[in-house]
Amino acid sequence: CDWFPHCLLLSPRFPTGARSQVALTQSGPEMKKPGDSTRLKCAVSGFTITDYYMDLVRQEPGKGLEWLVHYWKTGQSEYYSPTIQGRFTASKDSSNFYLQTTGLRPEDTAVYYCSRWEIQ
Repeated sequence: CDWFPHCLLLSPRFPTGARSQVALTQSGPEMKKPGDSTRLKCAVSGFTITDYYMDLVRQEPGKGLEWLVHYWKTGQSEYYSPTIQGRFTASKDSSNFYLQTTGLRPEDTAVYYCSRWEIQ
């Protein structure tokens, strides 16, 4: 991105779950220009994704965590932060959770995390 005045770094970090058999595996970091689109992928193993709610959060450089998406088990409902509403779309299939992004902005530069909701 040396030739473009504004570049975005989207760096997904999908940490391994606390239980050894459960894993959330990240896709690699990406450099994008404002206005670009991309799809971040969280591959899951060790559990059935349709049995759990999934969430996405991000952390901009030097800032705290920002909640982005809450995705219901069945995908019937999803809730988005106003900062991404209409630009980002979450989805999942049998073993992956995705975040499709469009119209990226400089403020979207962040480390992105997926997580699995588990109620004890």
